[in-house]
Amino acid sequence: MIIVSGGTKGGSGKTTVATNLAILRAATGRDVLLVDADDQETSTDFTILRTEKWGEAGYTSIKLTGAAVRTEAQKLKPKYDDLVIDAGGRDTTSQRAALAVADLLLVPFVPRSFDVWTLERVAGLVEEIRTINPTLRAYAFINRADSSGSDNTDAAEVLKDTTELHFIDTPIGSRKAFGKAAAQGLAVVELKPPDSKATDEIVALYQFVFGEAWREKTTKINDNETSRNS
Repeated sequence: MIIVSGGTKGGSGKTTVATNLAILRAATGRDVLLVDADDQETSTDFTILRTEKWGEAGYTSIKLTGAAVRTEAQKLKPKYDDLVIDAGGRDTTSQRAALAVADLLLVPFVPRSFDVWTLERVAGLVEEIRTINPTLRAYAFINRADSSGSDNTDAAEVLKDTTELHFIDTPIGSRKAFGKAAAQGLAVVELKPPDSKATDEIVALYQFVFGEAWREKTTKINDNETSRNS
């Protein structure tokens, strides 16, 4: 499967989603390729940090830009179980190339008015891409959700109204655990001490995307914990 974490608004947590999903998927024994198609190269920086601190990433990572995202993803798809593409937060050639071959697009939205207002642009992009990739499935969800107030509910209602993006009720909260984990080259499920709420939220998204329960105690996660604690 080719999964794209994308959209047209920066700062909504697309790289966090992409890197966490890649690690969770690899932890189940799948051969995962993480493609950094974002000019900011945050996924690449994260993978370098992860490898330096823990000896290996657990997945393969490459950097691609422009039309090469499409051509190389097509070539590499048969060699990997899953591809996760971090497409960044702008309507770029790289993101369009990724969507041309993607099976599934994930668009995180922060529950603020200016983020939700970009929905029309994202929906237009998806509609356009479906002329060349009609089987593309596109989903929107709330990321960095507020702990209280009506912004989450208001944003969800707006997201539910679009036909090009299906709203999925798998909100991810605005939790420090994600930043703490990233700073150590970890997925949030690997963080010690654990944040159970953050873990439950990213696992719920994983289970929706891949259609299967995620085994929290996988061999690879256990092996990594042993090496970190030794």
